[in-house]
Amino acid sequence: MAFADSEPLDIGALRDSRRGARIGSDIRYFDTLPSTNTTARELAAAGASEGVVVIAEAQTQGRGRLGRSWVSPPYRNLYMSIVLRPPIAPTQAPLIALVAGLASAEAIRTYGIDASIKWPNDVLVASRKVAGLLTEMDSDGENLDAVVLGIGVNVNLALDELPEELRDKAGSVAIALDHAVPRHELAARLLAAFERRYDSFVRVGFAAVRDDWNELSCLTGRQVEIADGPRRLAGEVVALAADGTLELRAADGEQLWVVAGEVTIVGGYERG
Repeated sequence: MAFADSEPLDIGALRDSRRGARIGSDIRYFDTLPSTNTTARELAAAGASEGVVVIAEAQTQGRGRLGRSWVSPPYRNLYMSIVLRPPIAPTQAPLIALVAGLASAEAIRTYGIDASIKWPNDVLVASRKVAGLLTEMDSDGENLDAVVLGIGVNVNLALDELPEELRDKAGSVAIALDHAVPRHELAARLLAAFERRYDSFVRVGFAAVRDDWNELSCLTGRQVEIADGPRRLAGEVVALAADGTLELRAADGEQLWVVAGEVTIVGGYERG
């Protein structure tokens, strides 16, 4: 059974909440898009300023990391993308997804939910994925023109609305609370949290958010296996390093640093 009726996002209330802000003072709202990231990249290429937000009620070609599709039913969740123009090198652009993961977890935690971060780009509640981040950049190789940050949050999605193959892996804010929440309210909290964290990142670097990220990580101290292209790594997660890589300690004591990969927690999420 659905948690909420099929009602549009209260875009007026969301715009009011972001009036005067740098991130989200300009919100482009659509009923349906192929992908909010695609539209945001088109806007960035046409000269859109930093902070423009694209929101759609539904996506027909929503995408996640590694080219995966993102399940995007209408009037249930948040599908939004943000145009960013940070004064950083292209090599630092992936760190923005880590910053956004922290902000997303913090926004969800304002509802009393114990949200955690799973490196590199997922937010979990009760071991189920409720949010995912995706960054795409445009650069000439040396100079960064724009970064588009995509954020997908399962807000009022009921378990029976998820594809059967995802019901033991995905969740939503409403499932955790057992009641619906106003989507515009969560969007406002998320954008405010992201603006604060992003500004610190731009001013200081990733060190400004690293400790708080590690505090909310669900991987620290856990034994994991990581598929990084052809490499297969295993070890205990020590922490997120200053450059955003994941530091592991192998069984023989060797220190390993992983730039990207698919993480599996050995023995699952439940701690002994």
